[in-house]
Amino acid sequence: MPPFRLLFVCAKNQWRSPTAAAIYQNDSRLSVQSAGLSQQSPSVISAKLLGWADLVLVMEHEHTARIRDRFRAKLDLPDIISLEIPDNFIFMDAELVRILKPAVEDILENYL
Repeated sequence: MPPFRLLFVCAKNQWRSPTAAAIYQNDSRLSVQSAGLSQQSPSVISAKLLGWADLVLVMEHEHTARIRDRFRAKLDLPDIISLEIPDNFIFMDAELVRILKPAVEDILENYL
């Protein structure tokens, strides 16, 4: 069975979503990518990335609405779930990792 494709999304793809992707990059159950909603993001969310993903985990509820508004008419969207993690962390911040890991694992229990 191919790995489950998980896309992490935050506003600018600087801190939260890259941290989540880094945590799971070597997890044999998953194939992970991260993207941002801002056009200045290192990796900008796209229809191609959304089409690739089995599940999208966003950091804030607002991100879900922005993805749906931007892409709903263009494609069938995968499930999108908000982790509700505020933008107060830097890349690989220990507290961010402590919050992300159990939140993501709880969601994955329903998908894997």
